[in-house]
Amino acid sequence: MQSYLNFSEEVRAAKLSGKPVVALESTIISHGMPYPQNVQTAREVENIIRELGAVPATIAIIDGKIHIGLSDAELELLGQSKDALKVSRRDLPYVLTSKKLGATTVAATMICAELAGISVFVTGGIGGVHRGAETSFDISADLQELARTSVAVVCAGAKSILDLGLTLEYLETYGVPVVSVGQAAFPAFFTRDSGYRADFQLDTADEQADFIHAKWNLGLRGGVIVTNPVPESEAMPKDEIDGITAQALQEATKQGIAGKAVTPFLLSRIKELTGGRSLATNIALVKNNAKVGAQLALALHKKH
Repeated sequence: MQSYLNFSEEVRAAKLSGKPVVALESTIISHGMPYPQNVQTAREVENIIRELGAVPATIAIIDGKIHIGLSDAELELLGQSKDALKVSRRDLPYVLTSKKLGATTVAATMICAELAGISVFVTGGIGGVHRGAETSFDISADLQELARTSVAVVCAGAKSILDLGLTLEYLETYGVPVVSVGQAAFPAFFTRDSGYRADFQLDTADEQADFIHAKWNLGLRGGVIVTNPVPESEAMPKDEIDGITAQALQEATKQGIAGKAVTPFLLSRIKELTGGRSLATNIALVKNNAKVGAQLALALHKKH
């Protein structure tokens, strides 16, 4: 397994000196945002984590290796490539053995983080149960990964393009705890309140670390979702984003867009329909999650 891993100098040094490391995904760079905002945001998020005393490890598949931590040139490569494959659990062996360029989703990043001994991962929003899944069976592999892989995932909830009620039901069935920070509500990515509640409200990094530590010490494998709402000043009005999401979903259906192509299409279309405001919100929430993730990594580190 170790033969597939390639640690950056910064991450290797952090592991040797015992500094906490925070995993970051790369699909947000290759498929989630346009260039150059994607690379700029990736660098800014990494710097937020460094400033708080942890070490960032952006994860991607390059030349047959799982890269744990990327150089500036590698971030640029991912940000500008039109060929980067979107890599989930099923795709990892193919992308590694074919030596193609791969950007990791939430599921794949969790797998790679656990292989690398990293227990905290920061992202924008998790995947979930898609609307109409009762006939399409379109359910993100992220949810199964959260049930089986022991990594804490800091996010702004799930994207409002999903069926959030069914997503939460699915997580409950598989025993994945959903924690919220600073509020009882489960956030919906662009907006702070989805209309649903999280399972538990834990506002401080120490409380979150105690909870996660207890879960894993009890032998309860699997992830924990730590949901952190987008800052109030950067959030989008719920009615507006709901209307725009419905329009974008209709367009996707008409155009026959399905499977892993749906989310990138919807995010791009929502950006167009909001005149770019949704991209500003997306960037703000990822940066905000980086702060909570770095603090959680430091708190968990103290407990080891």
